[in-house]
Amino acid sequence: MVCLEERRHAPKPPPYSHRAAASWEQRDWIGSRLADRETRAVLAPQYFSWTGFYLGLNAGAAWNNGGSVTVDDPVAGPYSIGVGSRTGFIGGGQAGYNVQTDAFVFGIETDIQGITNGSSIHWGPYGFLNLNTNGSHGGWLGTTRGRLGYAIDQTLLYVTGGVAYGGLNSNPLNGNGSSNTGYAVGGGVEYAFAQHWTAKLEGLYVNLNAGTRTVDVTSGGVVYPVTAKSGNGGGIARAGVNYLF
Repeated sequence: MVCLEERRHAPKPPPYSHRAAASWEQRDWIGSRLADRETRAVLAPQYFSWTGFYLGLNAGAAWNNGGSVTVDDPVAGPYSIGVGSRTGFIGGGQAGYNVQTDAFVFGIETDIQGITNGSSIHWGPYGFLNLNTNGSHGGWLGTTRGRLGYAIDQTLLYVTGGVAYGGLNSNPLNGNGSSNTGYAVGGGVEYAFAQHWTAKLEGLYVNLNAGTRTVDVTSGGVVYPVTAKSGNGGGIARAGVNYLF
């Protein structure tokens, strides 16, 4: 039998604390909320960013509009000759920079191309003038354009326009027309197939304002003024690949 004195000095069990229990429940609740937040952060979709500098290569086809030639025969009168256009290869490189704001992408791009297309002409009864039958050849072409696009994650739809310079004319008296300047407008679609790599399809209309040129050709002591009117416009369809830094 335990005496009263021993019971009085025996250690008492700690009283049940509602505050302690509530504290543990709060910790469990906070821990679960943090874990849930971390899980949602991991599972949140990561959207592709188009912002940054890029370099790339492209290749495709280019064609130009046919022009016309008029030989002002001092005896028989004016004689008109059509200029045949050619479709050829175009290829080169591009560099640019994009800035993305929400789904909109603003950018600028410049490119330089080599071209194999040109024009041809059959002089008919005036072959004796010994003029160029191959017409013009593209030689090279460059553009500097702005781009405005709408991004759907890894896909970018865009329109583009700016200044163009170089060849791609069909004036048979202008050679490669390397001094011509004009404009280029078009659009395309670009897709990011890897973290730093994109592929694109693009179409451009190019007008270099090659204009009209007249030369006086002398044969047998007779002067034949020859006027060539360029077709000016042309088109480009190409595919390309870019590396985004």
